[in-house]
Amino acid sequence: MNLTKTKPQKRLAVALLGLLLLGGSPAPAAFAQGGQDLNLSYQRPPQAIADIIDAPATPSVSINSKGDLMLLLERPGYPSIEELAQPESRLAGLRINPATNGQSRASFVSNIKLKQVKGGEETQLKGLPQNARLSYITWSPDEKYIAFTNTVANGIELWIADISSKQAKKLTEAKVNDAYNGSPFSWTSDSKTLVVKFVDENRGDMPKPALAPAGPTIQQNIGKVKPSRTYQDLLKNRYDEQLFDYFMQTQLKLVAVDGKQENVGKPGIVKSVEVSPDGQYLLVETIQKPYSYLVPSYYFPYNVEVWSRDGKVVKQLAQLPLAEDIPIAFDAVAKGPRDYSWRPDKPATLYWAEAQDGGDANKEVAVRDIVYTLGAPFSGKPAQLASTKYRYRGVQWGDDLALVNERWWKTRMERVSMVDPSKPAKATVLIERSYEDGYNDPGTPVFTKNKYGRSVLLTDKKGQNIYMISEGGSPQGNRPFLSEFNLKSKKANILFRSEAPYYERPVDIIDLSKKQIITRRESEKDAPNYFVRDLGKKQLTQVTTFPHPTPQLEGVQKELLQYERNDGVKLNAVLYLPKDYKKGDKPLPMLMWAYPREFKNAATAGQVKSSPYEFTRISSGSPLFWVTQGYAVLDRTDMPIVGEGDAQPNDTYVEQLVASAKAAIDKVVGMGVVDPKRIAVGGHSYGAFMTANLLAHSDLFAAGIARSGAYNRTLTPFGFQQEERSYWEAPEVYFKMSPFSYAHKVKTPILLIHGEADNNSGTFPIQSERFYNALKGHGATTRLVFLPHESHGYTGKESILHMLWEMDTWLNTYVKNRQVQ
Repeated sequence: MNLTKTKPQKRLAVALLGLLLLGGSPAPAAFAQGGQDLNLSYQRPPQAIADIIDAPATPSVSINSKGDLMLLLERPGYPSIEELAQPESRLAGLRINPATNGQSRASFVSNIKLKQVKGGEETQLKGLPQNARLSYITWSPDEKYIAFTNTVANGIELWIADISSKQAKKLTEAKVNDAYNGSPFSWTSDSKTLVVKFVDENRGDMPKPALAPAGPTIQQNIGKVKPSRTYQDLLKNRYDEQLFDYFMQTQLKLVAVDGKQENVGKPGIVKSVEVSPDGQYLLVETIQKPYSYLVPSYYFPYNVEVWSRDGKVVKQLAQLPLAEDIPIAFDAVAKGPRDYSWRPDKPATLYWAEAQDGGDANKEVAVRDIVYTLGAPFSGKPAQLASTKYRYRGVQWGDDLALVNERWWKTRMERVSMVDPSKPAKATVLIERSYEDGYNDPGTPVFTKNKYGRSVLLTDKKGQNIYMISEGGSPQGNRPFLSEFNLKSKKANILFRSEAPYYERPVDIIDLSKKQIITRRESEKDAPNYFVRDLGKKQLTQVTTFPHPTPQLEGVQKELLQYERNDGVKLNAVLYLPKDYKKGDKPLPMLMWAYPREFKNAATAGQVKSSPYEFTRISSGSPLFWVTQGYAVLDRTDMPIVGEGDAQPNDTYVEQLVASAKAAIDKVVGMGVVDPKRIAVGGHSYGAFMTANLLAHSDLFAAGIARSGAYNRTLTPFGFQQEERSYWEAPEVYFKMSPFSYAHKVKTPILLIHGEADNNSGTFPIQSERFYNALKGHGATTRLVFLPHESHGYTGKESILHMLWEMDTWLNTYVKNRQVQ
């Protein structure tokens, strides 16, 4: 049975909170002495840290296409562990709340306010449900309404709000089906109707597990090569299949803004549904059997069909088989057509891609993919829109204009080609570059809404220019910009660029003719807020006035550091010092936090990837809490793993990792601000893997903190992170990169934390269990903490506070108060 249940007593004792401290170093006073603290309850960190977690979140913003109105979306605080402990079904890569037939662990909006961009008037949206738990907040095409779901105890309701009257109302009872990924509803182009996924009313009662199995669970493979990466939450037996059918069975309905409902077609396992721009057709994908116990549901067989608005099948486009045989190489895809969608600039024209290499990225071919189009009534022959050199990554459409995007992982190259759909043979390459190169990133296009209410490329009146927003990487740090990109000359004219001492990112263009844009502006001291910038009049008007979300961090000192590794690779990191620290004070203990990344070019690996003028923001997983506790914190510490030419980055992973860490330490110690004997290293996920490797292969640190990591790469034998070789192709790489292989060399205290319900591919909880046992068996000073009901990222308030307490206690014991002999 896949519903979450209480674990056996022994496992629950382990999960409930941090276990065993073994080894030669003294145990922290807050931990049990000489034994197991099995009865430890949830703990709270120091008040300054807890206050940051308790602080209300800054609202997020949704701006309409005219740029004259924004929605302020308020979010509640972190959910309680009681909420996370609700039953869930883990099926085929999905996590479903059986009480609501929606995705479990979802985040919600608790309130919506309307704010005029000009004038700043703010109004509360009326009629919202009590104890609102809102999701999928979506503007109607004409932007007279917004639609959203509200999750209640026994299901999910559909609501709309009239923008003119500022009044919300419930459209349906709690019968919406949100079990699968993606929004459960979409607007039709007339803004009068929504296409909605509903729970099938005739599905019957929820299946119950048989007391005795009908037979064994069997998988087999008869001589076919089917390598598979590691996935979580897969189907395991026939009962899981029955549950999957039960939760996924969907009836599509048309729901009018006045609440009238009409069934569309027959119930089925609906994977996705997309309305044509003219509202007359539906593009429907339905999952078919046989299911798989090896891959998630998005690889299950599925049919692709065009339905009329009343649910009749107009055209069957494809019957795609189970995709268990996709090669593990990056840029590998399933055989056959994929990525069907509607052209936003035509009433009812489909486009899709089809691999020409059988989906195998290891094959040498001149053309990787062909992009096709087919218009209503879908009886003709598909027309070729474009062919690609690299792997197809989508189309950005304008009015009779297509920008075809493609990428190739092995060379880190990307290409954007301009195609006139009426003359597809005359494609022009606009951009071809390394996507690792942040200093020469032209950006992403700005969109506007067309007559169908669909997003299309914003162009000037003559159609000669598009508009691009870029992060604006530079040796001085990121300086976002808005540019006018000429489609003939392929040159960009920068219209606005962020200037010191601010980090200001363009969000949208309000009025092209008046040169008015919306930006999100911040500085080291000023919290992010939205502004209207008139480029013609050179005026700046503030729209929002969000306060400093974490006043505890006001005055914290921040510096962007640049330095070199011993092989000449340039590195950077951001150093934070306590607000009261002064030059010449005693060197501080430090927490270094990092996440390694792979590169094919040493020059791009060394590029500056942040801005010295960004506001100091903090999330629950951030290391910045400890700057309030008298620590220096080195964040975003560069740990590039470079493999140029034919070399693979991971062939020298350990050597490059240690060299990067030593370079960072030499920099901060040389500045006189950090005590070299009191430095901890930490990271989450691949950063945890990095931490364990640094402790196994160096003596640079006083302690380590590893959260939700993977430590034995033989448990991910068909590739991990950016490594596409299998274990059998590169066994020495897998062995050397696994800190589990070197557990006997870890002499530095290491704290392991893991979510008991981790759903991330590769970071199974068993990774921490086995690494802890290996460390314990060799006398290491270590502690394993399982957080009940937590996934790869931790969301429960009690879990987060306890995690911070564990980290703070560990740092104080083995770093700040370290006794150096």
